[in-house]
Amino acid sequence: MSLPQRVRIGLDIGATKVHGVAVDEAGSIVAEFREPTEPGPEGVVRSAAVVVAALRASGRLTRPEPLGPIGVGVPGLVNPDRGTVKHAVNLGLDGEWFPLGELLATRLATPVLVENDVNVATLGAHVLAGVDDVAYVSLGTGLAAGMVLDGVLRRGDHGAAGEIGHLPIDPNGQLCSCGQRGCLELVASGSAVAAAWPTDGQPPAQALFEAAAAGDPKAIDVRDRFAAGVAAAVRVIALAVDPRVVVIGGGVANLGEPLRVAVATALAAQAATSPFLASLDLAGRVRVVPADVPVAALGAAMLAQGR
Repeated sequence: MSLPQRVRIGLDIGATKVHGVAVDEAGSIVAEFREPTEPGPEGVVRSAAVVVAALRASGRLTRPEPLGPIGVGVPGLVNPDRGTVKHAVNLGLDGEWFPLGELLATRLATPVLVENDVNVATLGAHVLAGVDDVAYVSLGTGLAAGMVLDGVLRRGDHGAAGEIGHLPIDPNGQLCSCGQRGCLELVASGSAVAAAWPTDGQPPAQALFEAAAAGDPKAIDVRDRFAAGVAAAVRVIALAVDPRVVVIGGGVANLGEPLRVAVATALAAQAATSPFLASLDLAGRVRVVPADVPVAALGAAMLAQGR
């Protein structure tokens, strides 16, 4: 495959793999590569470098100049200005601020831009949605959201914009890892599904939705409570910033259309007694990331846009 003259590379560095893409000027993915993540400071840098090398080798550039800035999405606390990351425990980066951007830039001989993984996925969702006001809801181990408003990624003053998973909804609920009780992510997240519907091997969300579709009353109840929690997350975002589209991603989003239908149904039920909510058509705004789209890697590539 021959890469176009001007491509952008984006990396999604996760606990199990580094997923890299090369994106052309139209925002289309022209090359893709995955490599298992080697944990630890040197391992993470080495794994990322392997992916970039593979993408560069996947075709012949039309000019000899080095590629432009490379975008990287990574879990944990991120300082985009310094390219540093902290508390990325699953990557073995659980100490002080780690200079990921600087070390990768030295290894790759090109500038590197670093951003939180949910934020880069939000940028990818922005590309998919094709509108300037987009919210992204990530249903992974936890629950978090990102926002692109008027075409600009909103990080917040303390980098906490979109941390809706830690919105308490039940003061008598379970203790959350954040120290509060009854947080929303204890109901609406991949971990919440796994706790409510444990399995021996099949992904819990898939097993739950299949059992519910087969008519299992308990599964239907668990599914509907989960969907109502996700709908509550969508409603909070919609009432706060009123995005045109809300895109659901993360591991649970691999369910695809059944997830969208369940959340839309819950939103419609919540709006049934509220003419105000009904007028907002929240159910009609919900989308789910297609299973074959690496939304975080795509968004990471967008970090370098215009650089």
